[in-house]
Amino acid sequence: MTTLAIFISVTVVSLISFAGAISLALSHKRLQSMLILLVAFAAGALLGDVFIHLLPESFATFPDTITAPLLILSGIILFFLLEKFVRWRHCHTVTSDDHPHPVATMNLIGDAVHNIIDGMLIAASYMISMPIGIATTVAVILHEIPTEIGDFGVLLHSGVSPKKALWFNFLSAALAILGAAITVALGQQVNNLASYLLPITAGAFLYIAASDLIPELHEENGTRASLYQTIALLLGMAVMTGLLFLE
Repeated sequence: MTTLAIFISVTVVSLISFAGAISLALSHKRLQSMLILLVAFAAGALLGDVFIHLLPESFATFPDTITAPLLILSGIILFFLLEKFVRWRHCHTVTSDDHPHPVATMNLIGDAVHNIIDGMLIAASYMISMPIGIATTVAVILHEIPTEIGDFGVLLHSGVSPKKALWFNFLSAALAILGAAITVALGQQVNNLASYLLPITAGAFLYIAASDLIPELHEENGTRASLYQTIALLLGMAVMTGLLFLE
């Protein structure tokens, strides 16, 4: 049952890559305003997953004072290095001549690595418990929606046709399935692998929310925009709180 849930979840995450097609039906201004709210919602969901689900489970698994904190810091360092050496910084601002993004090849390579890791983290979460797996999957999906829209824009801006852009995005996203398969296979060979990956997941999500998502929210100011962003942020946290009822 757990293995089935893992692969259903990573398949759904992979299909989110087609969210990029939304950008074809919206104006630049409307798409950007929608993306900002999605980013705020995703940031709230990631932080909610970290503090409501992942950290309590991590500290319960490793009650000593050093193991869990070191693994959490490892997750932060892992994603710092991922952005430094594998891809340019995640950005959910619509691509334009005034706001260029990394070239298509760099973006696809970075996404491929990122998606493999996402698959591993989702699998590890399910291997701890079904509710934590569901919470982590939801958090990843909410983060992937604005990400995939942004990635689709990068490919279009680089001269790739819409059809090919959707296909390339899907192939990259589908590598989450590979990441999940690797974790499931290794989990049968390495004792407590999922337990060690869980606090790493917490660190990774904390880094993404604090380093990638929240700073982008500060680029759009004004009372109304700030209010809407705050509501979206709180709604993301509320979703993670609601998932406690699954336990």
